[in-house]
Amino acid sequence: MGLQCGIVGLPNVGKSTLFNALSNAKAEAANYPFCTIEPNVGVITVPDERLKILEGLVKPQRVLPTVIEFVDIAGLVKGASKGEGLGNKFLANIREVDTIIHVIRCFSDDNIVHVAGKVDPIADKEIIDTELQLKDLDSVDKKISKVERTAKSGDAKAKKELASLLTYKKVLESGQNARSHEASDEDRKAIEDLQLLTVKSVIYVANVDEASLHTGNEYVDALKKVADTEHSQVITISASIESQIAEISDEEEREMFLGEYGLKESGLNKLIRAAYTSLDLITYFTAGEKEVRAWTIEKGWKAPQAAGVIHTDFERGFIKAEVIKLKDYQTYKTELACKEAGKISIEGKDYEVEDGDIMHFRFNV
Repeated sequence: MGLQCGIVGLPNVGKSTLFNALSNAKAEAANYPFCTIEPNVGVITVPDERLKILEGLVKPQRVLPTVIEFVDIAGLVKGASKGEGLGNKFLANIREVDTIIHVIRCFSDDNIVHVAGKVDPIADKEIIDTELQLKDLDSVDKKISKVERTAKSGDAKAKKELASLLTYKKVLESGQNARSHEASDEDRKAIEDLQLLTVKSVIYVANVDEASLHTGNEYVDALKKVADTEHSQVITISASIESQIAEISDEEEREMFLGEYGLKESGLNKLIRAAYTSLDLITYFTAGEKEVRAWTIEKGWKAPQAAGVIHTDFERGFIKAEVIKLKDYQTYKTELACKEAGKISIEGKDYEVEDGDIMHFRFNV
């Protein structure tokens, strides 16, 4: 399954710098608004130490990690919901992504212009929140107008749908995001076709200077306090440092560079893990002489669904799954040894795939 994250934020907060660090697709990073007019899409492999372990054990011809798409979306300004600036493009682009990476400036620098004239992460967050909420409110209002007529005729289904829509309307009018509503299945079904923007999960990236990378600062503290009320994650990153890390291709040299800054891993790795967590995603593996490969699925998926990610025929003709735990593979070294030790389990259609499972599917079409 493809995972797409949209990088958003006000102009000049470090969006394009972060995107350039994430991907070889270089967006122009400039000190003026709207340097990114069309969304730039970059693909990055998901770092996973388990792939290295399997590669050492299986010695395949190739190793294929799973990937994430990052979309650098044009900067947003106040009034975007009414078409100001590049608002219509921004809102259309963000509707397509799975999760939102909201970059917020948490550093002072007189040489980099702030679109609002001063650094205020909470105000910046609220500008984007408000624009997305207004667009969602417009979508909800339009559907309410349609459903209301049917509900007034006495249609029971329409009445329930209307009640759900009115609940979302109240949430949005109060200045809250739709995801803050503890929705029932009926509520979620009522807005399913609307693709509301504020339903999407959000990860806040606090873009800081080098001095604040480990300790944070007052801007980061303020952002975390607000994010906690939404149960959203905050990842502290220095986009300028990340862009330097991304330029280093040699692994040992990269580790030395990280060590100089007192870092165990790049902030981008943390961001990728946060994206998986926010969307309840896990990884399973297939391993053979030809290739070792990682596959992304949703937590809670059953074996046939997981098989379908490889090919629809695998799901349609699913018979069984042979499953090895990575710990057992490490202990017994080979698939044959795992089998002889009774460490390969045979699972049926009701098996819920676990993160890190090594799987082989049997199917018949």
